[in-house]
Amino acid sequence: MLQNYFQHIGVSILILVGTIIIGVLFSRYYRKFILRSTRLIKNDPTNYKFTGHAITAMIYILGFSVAIYQIPQLRSMANSLLAGAGILAVAIGFASNHALSNIISGMFIVIFKPFRVNDRLQLRDKMEGVVEDITLRHTVIRDFENKRIIIPNTVISDEIIVNSDFADEPICRGINLTISFDSDMDKAKAIIYQVIKEHPLFIDNRKNEEKEADKPMVPVRVIDLNHQGVTLRAWTWAENAGNSFLLQCDVLESIKKRFDESGIEFANPLRSIFKS
Repeated sequence: MLQNYFQHIGVSILILVGTIIIGVLFSRYYRKFILRSTRLIKNDPTNYKFTGHAITAMIYILGFSVAIYQIPQLRSMANSLLAGAGILAVAIGFASNHALSNIISGMFIVIFKPFRVNDRLQLRDKMEGVVEDITLRHTVIRDFENKRIIIPNTVISDEIIVNSDFADEPICRGINLTISFDSDMDKAKAIIYQVIKEHPLFIDNRKNEEKEADKPMVPVRVIDLNHQGVTLRAWTWAENAGNSFLLQCDVLESIKKRFDESGIEFANPLRSIFKS
């Protein structure tokens, strides 16, 4: 009797160990498969990642269930619990309500795709980053300080988010510059136009009719006159949000150097106030 008991315990432990090994190996090789397929055919890894998490969870649930069933004492306990399945179902329902909500919300995210893995999101409280993973319970966002923001799927499903990569269309970014009233406005606009036009990340997003009408490649317009000076805005286009950010940084630096060479001054709020 005692020998049979230890035999069942041994079989159960072997099943548990085998389950863990299978789960770890599956996760590792499945992750490599996703990376390889994403590089080769440039597909969206969102569905694959979520499916991988679901399969991994099923491996552990199935393995642990079989391991428990191998022990006669636990098997009889399970049968007793099943006899009161109504009470057990109510208890599990209350305990797993939040977990099931997260799973269902994760499934809706994967199906309807308000965002995908590798999309750049901006949320409340100025949280911003790139979607790294969508698990059964939560969404992982990597911010630009390489920190991870962990958000339950039910929470992010109800959030108003700004997705810079929701569509494959180019990104438009307005660059504002305020120059002093004494500066040559036309010269400043010409410099801004030339610097943006020559940048390798800038793309010409004009329609054919706009090109035929000889509309400017980079619109630069006066958008405000105030006590500080003259505010100019240039509309720039780039292929994606990342390129748009790099374009803005490079353009601001180049314009600053060109303005210094040309004697164009940026507005100084304090000096403008004292002049007035």
